Order: sequence, then C-alpha cells, then structure tokens
Amino acid sequence: MSSYCSSLGTKIPRMLLQGKGYDDFFTVTHVVKPGSCPIYKVPCNLSRQHIGFVSKFDQICSSPVMEEEHKKLCGAEEEEYSKELEVSVTAVQMACTLCQRVQDTLISNTHHQVQSKDDNSPVTVADWSVQAVVSWILAECLGTENISIVAEEDVQNLSKANSSELLKAVVETVNQCLVEAPRFGIQKPKSALGTSDVLKIISRCNSTGGPSGRFWVLDPVDGTLGFIRGDQYAVALALIEDGEVKLGVLGCPNYPMRKEWLSYHHRYHRIISKLTPPNSETWNKGCVLYAKKGSGKAWMQPLVHANKMFVWPNCAKQVSVSSIDNPALATFCEPVEKANSSHSFTAGLAHSVGLRKQPLRVYSMVKYAAIARGDAEVFMKFARSGYKEKIWDHAAGVVIIQEAGGMVTDAGGHPLDFSKGLYLEDLDRGIVACSGTTLHAKIIDAVDASWGSSSL
Repeated sequence: MSSYCSSLGTKIPRMLLQGKGYDDFFTVTHVVKPGSCPIYKVPCNLSRQHIGFVSKFDQICSSPVMEEEHKKLCGAEEEEYSKELEVSVTAVQMACTLCQRVQDTLISNTHHQVQSKDDNSPVTVADWSVQAVVSWILAECLGTENISIVAEEDVQNLSKANSSELLKAVVETVNQCLVEAPRFGIQKPKSALGTSDVLKIISRCNSTGGPSGRFWVLDPVDGTLGFIRGDQYAVALALIEDGEVKLGVLGCPNYPMRKEWLSYHHRYHRIISKLTPPNSETWNKGCVLYAKKGSGKAWMQPLVHANKMFVWPNCAKQVSVSSIDNPALATFCEPVEKANSSHSFTAGLAHSVGLRKQPLRVYSMVKYAAIARGDAEVFMKFARSGYKEKIWDHAAGVVIIQEAGGMVTDAGGHPLDFSKGLYLEDLDRGIVACSGTTLHAKIIDAVDASWGSSSL
C-alpha cells in the first residue's frame, strides 16, 4: 500500500490561532517512502498559551522517540505483518469515517436505515457498508487470493426482496466512501461499484475460521444499539493465523482521544462540536487503537477528520494499561445491555473484591479500548445460559489489551481460544480482562468462591 503514498504538504489545524500570526509555524511536510514512516517537522518551542486547547497528545505526537518506537512495530518493509497492519488500520480509519457520516443521518432519520436480523438485533446500512469497504480494501491492497474473512453480517439478509431500498442505500454509501480512498493513500475504483459488485464483495466474507490458515475477523459495527442511539460503538478488525490473533485494530469513532473529556456526555460533545469552527480539532473526537502480537506495544492514533490526509502512522501514540492495582481505586466495565450478560453477578463480584467505583457501562469493544488506554482497570462479562461468545466480539480487543500490558482470560484463567470456528468454544464461565495480575487474580478467586450460588 505504501506505493500509493506520495509527498504531501498539509496544515496542522490552527484551532484558535487564525489571524494571530502563527500560520507559518503550522506547515508540515510528510515525506513518505516505501516501508518508512512519515517525518513530522513541527516546532517544539510553542507554549501552551500559543496553542490554546491543544491536548497533551497533540504536543507529543511528533516526538522523534515516538516515531522511532513505531518504526520498530510497523516501519520495516520486511518485518512480518507490517503491511497487513498498515492496511488494516487504514481500512478501519475509512470505515470509521463512513460510520460517522451514517450515524449523523441515522439519528435524525431512521426510515429505511435500520432493519432487524433473525435474532431481532438492529442492523444499519453501516454494517453492510463497512463490511463491503473493508473487504474491498483488504483485497485491493493485499490481493484477493490472500483474503479470507469471517464477518458478522450475512449477505443473504441484504439480498432479500424486502431489502431493496436498504441495498440501494448500502451501494450509495460504499461508493461515497471509496471516492475518498485517495485521501487514505489508496487508489479509488476506476468506476462506481454496482449492486452486483457490492454484493460480491460482501459475499467474500464467508470464512468459518478454524485452527489452521490465515483469516481476518471483522465486526463492522460492534455495539449496533450504541450506534443507533448516538452512543459508543466500534469497528473491530483482527488477523488470525493458525488459531492465534496476530493483529488487532479497534476504531472507536465516539471515544475521545483525551481522557478528561470522558466525563462529558457524548451528546454534549456533539453539541459543542457543532458550535466550534469546522477546522477545530480541539476535542480530538475518535481514535483507533491497534497492536501486533508479541510486540509488547499498543498504539493509538486520532481519527482522520474531514478533508485531512491520512499518512501512516498518523501521529501514533503508545498506550498502556493503568498501574492501579487497588480494587478501591479501580474502575470496571460491563456491557450496557442485560440481554446477554448478568449485571447482578458482576456487581456481586465487584463488591466482593472491593471495587467500589461506579461501573463504566459502554457499548461494544470500547470497553477493551478503555482498559488498554488506562481509563479503566477491569472488564467482566458472564453470559446468560445458552449464549455463545463470538470471536469477532473479542479478537481485536484481546490482543490490544495484552500488548498494552494487561491480561485477558476466561474465568478459569485460561487464554481465549480463537481456533474453534465462529465461537469461543469451551469458554470457562465468562471473560475477565484486567490491567494487571493482582486484580485479575482477585477476580478469578471471587468467581470460584461465588459461582456455585449464581444462576448462570
């Protein structure tokens, strides 16, 4: 994919600096060569007073040390999975842009945008559109013959006679997204994709996984209810080879880069965003996290905003789990919906190990992102009887937490097994993700002590 990149001149967002004489300071030249990361030349002598509300992340994103660290993960052309990592992060960035556009229209007008699957969970035009876009990018950049994808959505639902208007919306959305491909360093299709083209691309996602070979795992919109309600959701993509997760990418379009903005409700964020200038990046809304197995590092980069160019690695910042191991100070995450998990059991566990803070209830794999970034310390999920955990709901998040320094196991302390097909078979009771070994051990012990009295 690097061959699509070229030397680019862009402008760092001026935020509050318009008309104050700083225009010349914010010209950045990206020089991208095949197999290398871009060089960001930004003056370091500007004070916080000069840059207004720019976040701490913005101040360090051009650090030479950070650039060098990222090169060790993804920069070398010959390094294993480096190309796959760059392509997959780019695909998720594009998918998040698509989702943001659809969500903005969905909130104000849901007619023909939402449909129910056989299990009565809502599906939006974004699900199938993201699946098509990611499938197209992976095949375009890595070769169709090398792409096998396990994905949540079944093309049969989209092909039904009563889905004609939804299919039309998907085709339109996919083409709108792919027109912007050059902004992400990818050549756009020579002509717009037709209905049969889009269905063919989506139908490629028919892998059933298993213990051998290489395949991608995609959840196009994880947390669809959150997406419909204008809340948190994620685009999750992972690469599995011989049953082991090798790469994980999590796009979180509504999860702010700056931890301090987490206390502000997302709807308030949306109002403020509409009131700020169009070119303002003050809120740093949205992020993409990713990691490669065995690297010992997890990274986060901001979402690419409208009219901005994506140049790998897009100011990537290394993230790590929290160092808090005192249960009284720790924050735990749990699913918002009670349909497939037991809040009462997790509440009992939290009390027994001394977790006193209010739980962070968010939709989707954003919970994994919260732990990897150090915004929370514990995630527990114990499914109700009969529910089977799906690999696309966990694969990307698991490897990101692990490489950020945390632990993810089942409730028996065993690694999650992604080699059994579409589901996490033989899962011991539930899933426990923690920022460190101390909290993890306490929760595992608490599960053992209280499981016999549970109704799960």
